[in-house]
Amino acid sequence: MARLAQTAGLTDVQQEILSTVRDFVDKEIIPVATELEHRDEYPQAIVDGLRELGLFGLMIPEEYGGLGESLLTYALCVEEIARGWMSVSGIINTHFIVAYMLKQHGTQEQKDHFLPRMAAGDIRGAFSMSEPGLGSDVSAITSKAVRDGDEYVLNGQKMWLTNGGTSSLVAVLVRSDEGHAEGTAPHKSMTTFLIEKEPGFGEVRPGLTIPGKIDKMGYKGVDTTELIMDGLRLPADRVLGGVTGRGFYQMMDGVEVGRVNVAARGCGVAQRAFELGVQYAQQRHTFGKPIAQHQAIQFKLAEMATKVEAAHAMMVNAARKKDSGERNDLEAGMAKYLASEYCKEVVEDAFRIHGGYGFSKEYEIERLYREAPMLLIGEGTAEIQKMIIGRRLLEEYRFQG
Repeated sequence: MARLAQTAGLTDVQQEILSTVRDFVDKEIIPVATELEHRDEYPQAIVDGLRELGLFGLMIPEEYGGLGESLLTYALCVEEIARGWMSVSGIINTHFIVAYMLKQHGTQEQKDHFLPRMAAGDIRGAFSMSEPGLGSDVSAITSKAVRDGDEYVLNGQKMWLTNGGTSSLVAVLVRSDEGHAEGTAPHKSMTTFLIEKEPGFGEVRPGLTIPGKIDKMGYKGVDTTELIMDGLRLPADRVLGGVTGRGFYQMMDGVEVGRVNVAARGCGVAQRAFELGVQYAQQRHTFGKPIAQHQAIQFKLAEMATKVEAAHAMMVNAARKKDSGERNDLEAGMAKYLASEYCKEVVEDAFRIHGGYGFSKEYEIERLYREAPMLLIGEGTAEIQKMIIGRRLLEEYRFQG
């Protein structure tokens, strides 16, 4: 099983971290994931274990109590966790994006206040851009913040918050027209606010309501919610970075690394689907021999393994590009697009190998079959990735005639 998706050039520390995470996944996640998923139960014991391993602070600098690791290390850990259960990787991902945005864009006071507690797992992060009528058009955000003395008053409804209920810190993108001339481009009049709240559902602080969990086809266990702001008051020092109008760029920076994360999740789910498919193909017999000996199944396994390997290579390349300090939106878009599409295809092929048993909830592949579609949407649809890729290619290959 370990032959696929190997990563060259890792340090001893990186290899040790990955080995520890892989053992945790094999012993603590895979044996219970399907049962918890069917009950749509939050995996508290698993989350507590990841907290003890220090994964909530994996990329947070050591000066704030984190491990100070690279995006590559983080992505490879996410790949392993998603191989066990994709929902758990989602719990980690939203927390990571908020911590990254704070590290990159927060004021010193904000970093000092939040990052040590985020590294320890005492504060769990969530972030929110989408709204009920928004889709992929972020410029159409209608939630708004209005200045009132030393505070801002926020109103509006947000949608699709992963960790919306269990989080205690939410980074929210809203419109803020203060100081911007009429006609200013929408993306230049958006601000990210840091909202501290109590975990749970209902009114979690005055003016802020988390109505409840959204019932989903897959991606269960982790809570996905709405967020309603009705006269929510926040002090001005909870503007990320201390300056309004920069929220769109801050969020896009977070989503860019989030796309590497989603690519890693796709790689992890695809790896697990391949493992299940190749195991079942050697156990199931038809016409007097294991189905793995039929050429049609061997062709399918060959295609699946090649897709797993290709997606992993692109994900690693995108992570290393970001770690080098270079712009990586092209590589991240390609990796997210390819990994999510290949994940869907590999899962479906493993489902086909299982035949009728793949339709049974007794088999793990049934869960993966419902989980894979979320990756086609999360952190931007395939169409959004193609737009990003196409625009960047035209920048790189501009015709000079």
